[in-house]
Amino acid sequence: MKIRASLFVAAVVLLAAGVAAAQQSAAPADAQKMAEMGPVANPVSGTVKGQLARFSKNMLAAAEAMPAEKYVFKPSPEMNTFGHLVMHIAQTNNVLCSKISGAAAPDVKYSESDPKDKLVAALKASFEYCTTALENVDDSKLGDQMMLFGNRPASRAGALIFLFGSWTDHYGTEAMYLRLNGILPPTAQPAK
Repeated sequence: MKIRASLFVAAVVLLAAGVAAAQQSAAPADAQKMAEMGPVANPVSGTVKGQLARFSKNMLAAAEAMPAEKYVFKPSPEMNTFGHLVMHIAQTNNVLCSKISGAAAPDVKYSESDPKDKLVAALKASFEYCTTALENVDDSKLGDQMMLFGNRPASRAGALIFLFGSWTDHYGTEAMYLRLNGILPPTAQPAK
C-alpha cells in the first residue's frame, strides 16, 4: 500500500512539474506576441463596445425564449416580473448609452404589462440605439463627470463599467427566470 501511495505522489509531482515547465516555455512566446501587438487603443470603451453584440444577442434570445404567458412570472411576490425585467433592461440601455455618448435618449414609454412582442422590440431597439450612440465613444473623455440616475455623480468610465455590469447582471437574472420555468438560457444551449 505504501508503494502505491508513493507512486501516486511521484506521479502527481511529475505531472505538476510538467505543467509548470509547459507554462514557462509558453510564457515567453505569449509575452513576445503581446509585445508585438502593442498597447490596446481605447481599452475601456473598446471592451464595452466589443461585448455589446454578444450581450444583445444573448439577452434578446433570452427574452424571446420566455413564452408570452410567462412575462408575468416572478419567482417570489416581492420580485419583479419577467416583463418588468425586459422593460428595465431596455430603459437602462437607453439612459446609460445616452449619458455615455451625449446623444439624446429615445423618447419611448414602456410598461411591464406590455405584450411580449412590444417588450422584445423595445429591447432590440435599445441595443440598436446603444450600438449607434456608442460608435464614436473612445477613452479620451473617461474622466468627464456626469449625473446618473438622478443625483449620482459618475465618470464616463464609471458609466461604461456600470453599463457592462448591468448587462452581466440582467442576463444572469433572465437566465435564472428561464431556468425556473424549465427553459435553458441561450448560453447554456448545446452547440448547434
